[in-house]
Amino acid sequence: MSTNARFDKSKLPSRHVTEGPSRAPHRSYYYAMGMTDDEIHQPLVGVATCWNEAAPCNIALSRQAQSVKVGVAAEQGTPREFTTITVTDGIAMGHEGMRSSLASREAIADTVELTMRGHCYDALVGLAGCDKSLPGMMMAMIRLNVPSVFMYGGSIMPGRAPEGADVPDAFANRDLTVQDMFEAVGNFQNGTMSQAALEVLERVACPTAGACGGQFTANTMACVSEAIGLALPNSSGAPAPYESRDEYAIASGKAVMNLIEKNIRARDICTRQAFENAARIVACTGGSTNAGLHLPAMAHEAGIDFFLEDVCEIFRDTPYFVDMKPGGAYVAKDLYEAGGVPVVMNELRKAGLIHEDCMTVTGYSMGEELDKIVREADGKVIHSVANPISKTGGVVGLKGNLAPEGAIVKIAGMSEDDIVFTGPALVFECEQDAFEAVQNRTYSEGDVFVIRNEGPRGGPGMREMLATTAALSGQGMGKKVALITDGRFSGATRGFCVGHVGPEAALGGPIGLLKNGDMITLDAITGSISVDLTDAEMATRKAAWEGPRENLYASGALWKYAELVGPTYLGAVTHPGAKKERHDYMEL
Repeated sequence: MSTNARFDKSKLPSRHVTEGPSRAPHRSYYYAMGMTDDEIHQPLVGVATCWNEAAPCNIALSRQAQSVKVGVAAEQGTPREFTTITVTDGIAMGHEGMRSSLASREAIADTVELTMRGHCYDALVGLAGCDKSLPGMMMAMIRLNVPSVFMYGGSIMPGRAPEGADVPDAFANRDLTVQDMFEAVGNFQNGTMSQAALEVLERVACPTAGACGGQFTANTMACVSEAIGLALPNSSGAPAPYESRDEYAIASGKAVMNLIEKNIRARDICTRQAFENAARIVACTGGSTNAGLHLPAMAHEAGIDFFLEDVCEIFRDTPYFVDMKPGGAYVAKDLYEAGGVPVVMNELRKAGLIHEDCMTVTGYSMGEELDKIVREADGKVIHSVANPISKTGGVVGLKGNLAPEGAIVKIAGMSEDDIVFTGPALVFECEQDAFEAVQNRTYSEGDVFVIRNEGPRGGPGMREMLATTAALSGQGMGKKVALITDGRFSGATRGFCVGHVGPEAALGGPIGLLKNGDMITLDAITGSISVDLTDAEMATRKAAWEGPRENLYASGALWKYAELVGPTYLGAVTHPGAKKERHDYMEL
């Protein structure tokens, strides 16, 4: 029986497995694992990680989880560590494995939910390191609506070519990331880099544990975790190898115990206003277009209508003032050393662009936390909001007769001359066909690559396409062609690359009706995406459409995902969400 005066066990889910004579069999399992009587009757806190040996972004999570457990135990909680999957995009990129990436987001949320429910844990500290694992973990927190703290595993340190190495000047004497490696492949393919130079770079580009270093999807969603209030201030910034990450982990473990005591749950933090704060941080840092997919999916778990169009509306009136790769010059380590997310949020506050009343996992409001910030923008990594790099966010939404449900493009680092493009469609039925065309140079300057049948349902899996876009950049054609797809582009993608075109081809969307030579206009200034076809011609093509292209997946997880997944503009989610709930997990 619980004798802990700080926590009322009778109101926590773990009472179902630890309290009363009928739970003697359950307690016998806990004693088998060496738990003490006090530990059994304290709140049970799930410490979930996406640790694996697939890639550097996940490899440090197990170590950090041990520090979280120290923090939980120090505040009279009993940590119970468990793991879930993650699919790392840098490894999955450019082949069939990428179909597993977005589906893994749902699997992460589902498996964390099932583990928490099955073992009646009272709270959750979740650690994640790679693109889909961040939103997946936060989706589980919001879905369960338990006291929750998110912690990012940290970014990788930038690499650098050895002094005097025989590599092209464009890759010498500067920070390198995995993005540079994908672009180096394009250099190799067009003969401007030797295989020996490529092999030198691949050995140094990613020198430590941690997630991709630029403002790609992982670091974008890490910034979101702080801006939305689910992570401790500044916890997302320190690179994975920094010992300070262990201190943040201990603090995260302590913080979740405070949330249990005060009964502050994930949905108390993740309000509509908090999602707007999160969208601001994506826009002003030139973050990944994938945030336009993940923020609606997270909001869905809270029963909040916050769709792609809502995200893009915030992008439209948020200045871009943090100079991060791939459009800018700096990496996550530089942002951390310049003061990190808190300094960025404080700049947004100066412009009246932050909801200050939103609760955070500290137990204090966003405004109260920002009141503690003494550092100012350095003018290099973080520009002043009054003197931004551009007045519009680094990510823009598009809509038009080619994408009635919307589309999204990252324009960070691009000039106004580069964000309006008209050209003939060059249609590819899948990513591989487009990549082969790039390799073989069977395209022309001015073309608009149309890569279709890569949506959530039609792919299945909504693949990212960094290999294709990076190869174009490596060939020096990144600004001379444009790309549109019903799939996704990587957070590391640069150039005029429009993703999330909806409805997708598999649902009979306009992108599935295009033919080679159709004239497409993309305008990121007005936010439009159109094809020069009359409504009558579109209707004629739709009537002649023979239905979705068959794919290889007629069973298994990807078949199941394709059967369940909804439209992209709603977040590509696979269940009805909080609006259909009939119970509260914490109250069962």
